[in-house]
Amino acid sequence: MLKTAFNLFLFTSIYISLCALMMIWQTNQLLDLHYQQNTFYLFVFFSTICSYNFHWYLTPATYSSSERIRWGENHRPLMLLLCGIGMIGALYFFWLLREHWLALSGSAILTFLYSAPKLPHKTFTWLRRIAIGKTLFLTFVWTYVTTLLPALVADQPITWPVAFITLHRFFLIYAICILFDYRDRESDKKEGIRSLITYLPQKDLDKLYYGSLAMAAVSAALLGPYTTIPVIITLMIPVAATALITRKAEHTQSDYMFYFVLDGFMALSAMLHLAIY
Repeated sequence: MLKTAFNLFLFTSIYISLCALMMIWQTNQLLDLHYQQNTFYLFVFFSTICSYNFHWYLTPATYSSSERIRWGENHRPLMLLLCGIGMIGALYFFWLLREHWLALSGSAILTFLYSAPKLPHKTFTWLRRIAIGKTLFLTFVWTYVTTLLPALVADQPITWPVAFITLHRFFLIYAICILFDYRDRESDKKEGIRSLITYLPQKDLDKLYYGSLAMAAVSAALLGPYTTIPVIITLMIPVAATALITRKAEHTQSDYMFYFVLDGFMALSAMLHLAIY
């Protein structure tokens, strides 16, 4: 029963939605943002529920034996229901935030581009041939929604702290996405989706991966003049944790490693930040 409840929490994308909210909370704290925060949290929560369940609903079980995909295959009506509930909630809170419609629409476009290659229509299937698209689309949308979008909604000018936290988030998430692509390389090939893993030789991929982690650490360090040392440490810990778990992640197919541990690493610094303040 405990595993069933945990799978429901994890595979319905409630967990990843809460991770997004934690990351936005940390952005609000780091940049001292003031706006309709609760309304924005609910918009992002319902949008994430909608987009992730839509994505997994479109993912065929044919190309993978993962527990996550098998669970989705057995719960397709539930995923469709959650997608509909998420869409209704997202549209309602979008309306409440409609004065920021242009900035909010950017997140919707980026999110759709990530799942679009899975749609069985020639208008979208050509996206499967873009080598870097899968990784970059997901990284851009997570960075934009959890970092830039709150600043835009709060009418915060693009200052150095905004730039550094955005770069830190981008490079950390990009490194984590590379690990996901490495795990999914065989299923991506079968689906005809090209990613960096199916395109770059291992030596170049390692340079890109560790270079991204290094840039995430450097960007966090550059926030030094604008925040406290404990906050910088909380930003560094997920970078170090991702580097330390790399080999394990490259040699496992465990969905819990990816959808719980690695996804959780994106929000780890926010949880540590909450714990010390």
